[in-house]
Amino acid sequence: MTHFFSQTIWLVPCYALIGAVLAIPWSPGLIRRTGPRPAGYISIFMTLLAFAHSLLALREIWHQAPEYLSFSWLHAAGLNITLDLEVSAVTVGAAAGIAGLNLLAQIYAVAYLEMDWGWARFYSLIALFEAGMCLLALCNSLFFSYVVLEILTLGTYLIVGMWYNQPLVVTGARDAFLTKRVGDLVLLMAVVALLPIAGTWNFTELAQWAQTAQLEPRVATLLTLALVAGPVAKCAQFPLHLWLDEAMEGPYPATILRNTVVVETGAWVLIKLQPVIALSPVASQVVIWIGAVTAIGASLISIAQIDIKRVLSYLVSAYMGLVFVAVGTGQTQTALMFLFTYTIAMALLVMSTGGIVLNNISQNLTHYGGLWSRRPISGICLLVGAGSLVALPPLGGFWALVQMGDFLWKNQPLLFGVLLAVNGLSAFSLARLFGSMFGGKPTAMTVRSPEGLWLLVMPMMVLMGLALHVPLLLLQWQLLPDWSQIDRTVVFLLVFLTIDGLALGSLIYLNEGWKKPVRFGPQFLQDFFAYDLYTAKLYKVTIVFFVGIVSQAVYWFDRFIVDGVVNLVGLATVFGGQSLRYNISGQTQFYVLSILLGISLFLFAIVFPLFNLSF
Repeated sequence: MTHFFSQTIWLVPCYALIGAVLAIPWSPGLIRRTGPRPAGYISIFMTLLAFAHSLLALREIWHQAPEYLSFSWLHAAGLNITLDLEVSAVTVGAAAGIAGLNLLAQIYAVAYLEMDWGWARFYSLIALFEAGMCLLALCNSLFFSYVVLEILTLGTYLIVGMWYNQPLVVTGARDAFLTKRVGDLVLLMAVVALLPIAGTWNFTELAQWAQTAQLEPRVATLLTLALVAGPVAKCAQFPLHLWLDEAMEGPYPATILRNTVVVETGAWVLIKLQPVIALSPVASQVVIWIGAVTAIGASLISIAQIDIKRVLSYLVSAYMGLVFVAVGTGQTQTALMFLFTYTIAMALLVMSTGGIVLNNISQNLTHYGGLWSRRPISGICLLVGAGSLVALPPLGGFWALVQMGDFLWKNQPLLFGVLLAVNGLSAFSLARLFGSMFGGKPTAMTVRSPEGLWLLVMPMMVLMGLALHVPLLLLQWQLLPDWSQIDRTVVFLLVFLTIDGLALGSLIYLNEGWKKPVRFGPQFLQDFFAYDLYTAKLYKVTIVFFVGIVSQAVYWFDRFIVDGVVNLVGLATVFGGQSLRYNISGQTQFYVLSILLGISLFLFAIVFPLFNLSF
């Protein structure tokens, strides 16, 4: 009984699934008298059970060796597929974090979607996400991790398209689904190919196999690159990054999860696969430079955006790029620590801006200003979230960035420069976000903008308290880097770039005398970053153009070759039938003549080849 909760940890995803099923009947048209609100309360209660169960399981497994559970799913023709679960402090802690963040997001949604009739649909989909992500955190099988990622891709499509009567919402949901499908398809090829090579899909066994595996370099490169494709799409990395920007059309409470734990699902699988990816130096370098390019590019794009959600969404891609750099350089423990600190900081940023957007009905930064005197709680939460995301001591993001920076400073100084640039640009972008919303004088949109309902403020305050306590948690868990081993130059440069970015952003956007909108460089350069490096147009002149040509070729072949053959057979049949119609006269001699002609033609077809052979 001492390990009851850890041995039944598989129930944590089940709680959410039960909540999703029980919430569906409260869709409009099924239960009319109570309205849709019970769907939210049921889902919140089941999420609370999942959170409590995972915390009790974490208490049991803390400082204990990992335990492994296995459930047979398919055994046929020599193929044995099992659902393997890893019960360790890391995996159970991840499940507890997912359930806890879902609980706060669902409470937040009660106020945010107060007047919306789509509660049953929203809470069912949120519960589906929770179940999938908790299962992914516990899953020790690459095959079932892929299955869960596919379910989450479908869930993204459905929840982004929740308000399906808006054209931009439909477009965003479609593009998010199709972009992720590109990575999923390539990942599926790798999953299928890996089994006969390694003999297992179990992550633990794959790590052991990778230590002694001797693969032909070309095979190793192709296999590992295909494994990387899935996380690239899930984490919104270049060039498969546009979906996250367009997915911002969904409800704000869903953005809390999508900008944090949803995009991290790809990074989680990438961390699990790091020993296999390390088999190919080419794949490791690809992971590093995809992450580096995305981190720099997305940070610059974020500064040029005027939509609040888009500012944050590009910072998501930038920080996931840093996770890619950490995994590519073999820093898996640092990557896990980075994910933990990033999740809390980004969730707090989204929450602190969500209530403002709800009240002011605008996501355009140019419509805001002067909110500090009206919404100080949201402003403080935004400041704490921003400080926790960058290298501002003593908050959580500082320790993760210092640990990562110290390794890169000693081994790959160029990548340390990337880390510095991303940290400084992110600090500037966040200062710009705060200054545009809370600085200056109130505008027509913000003159009446009080703090939101307590259900909006309470989850935000709880998350702010957690963000302030992250350093203490890292200290308690013995995850803080050894200060005596850290190069002081790394600390100085990171803190200097952070303060520099925050100070420059504050100087520009908190200064009422500085003309707005601010112009940096020539207009074409601003447009270059504002329009996402013209990636969408690049897609149109390359991939879309090529797919269009192929589609036209397939259409021509189907129209004139396939249909042409079928139509020819049809015409021949009609012509033959019409011709034979004149032979039906009711006289016996005509029937006998038709039979003799048919037999003669049949015999001629048989004898003619033999006649040619005799000569």
